[in-house]
Amino acid sequence: MDVAITGASGLIGTALARSLEADGHHVIPMVRSGPARPGVIQWSPDAGTIDAAGLEGIDAVVHLAGEGIAERRWNDAQKQRILTSRTTGTSLLATTLASLQRPPKVLLSSSAIGYYGERGTDVLDETSAPGQGFLSDVCVAWESAAAPAATAGVRVATLRTGIVLSRDGGALQKMLPLFRLGVGGRFGNGHQIWSWISLHDHLAAVRHLLEHDVHGPVNLTAPHPVANAAFAKALAQAVHRPALFPVPKFGPSILLGGELAQNLLYTSADVRPAALADSGFVFAHPDIDTALAAVLER
Repeated sequence: MDVAITGASGLIGTALARSLEADGHHVIPMVRSGPARPGVIQWSPDAGTIDAAGLEGIDAVVHLAGEGIAERRWNDAQKQRILTSRTTGTSLLATTLASLQRPPKVLLSSSAIGYYGERGTDVLDETSAPGQGFLSDVCVAWESAAAPAATAGVRVATLRTGIVLSRDGGALQKMLPLFRLGVGGRFGNGHQIWSWISLHDHLAAVRHLLEHDVHGPVNLTAPHPVANAAFAKALAQAVHRPALFPVPKFGPSILLGGELAQNLLYTSADVRPAALADSGFVFAHPDIDTALAAVLER
């Protein structure tokens, strides 16, 4: 299988490319900078340019590119970058695929569980309505931008990804040093539901979706979300340390800014992977204890 990947140098993209290549698939990174060279596809969402010929006849595209949500503190300009980096790139890619003589069979396009917003303890699946707020609005626009490819007959699945657990990046990498020192703990009262997935299962789910006839939104989250307090307890146990020190809300708010901290750490969304379950996907790490043991194993 020939698979083009945007965001191929990121945490998930790098691991996905390695996984696909290990099984004999051909990965074509889509890159934004550097001179044209064999084996890559050049594109520039900012300039509205893309090597359409390089996409002719490939089997699949996995679109992971976008400005990191927590790349820097939010202000109006940064929030605009977050939005446009997703919608502009996705629109350019989808309209290009729609114009090809030999388009790929499938486009897997990133989204996030931010789609659901703050939902307390409501159980959410792919049929649930979007929430309210900035990240929800971004996800709605992000997913809509992939529509031209679907209209042209490409199978499109939008990947509503939860907290990806990896030692090598993301939230867990930032939390581990504190927990290993024995000073980690829940955020606030710890009641907020965190919907997560191990990097291993995320990659396996993407591989599954490349080969199974699933389209529309797909929640990439494990089947057993946990309250933040339970997550903190499980992480502390996994590194053989206590979790005695709750993190007061003002700390992350000072570090990240109030709105970003609220969205990253204190928003509650109990998201279930109904589409994956219906398509026969089996999680290697369905619960938080199993996931953390696997992620932290050396």
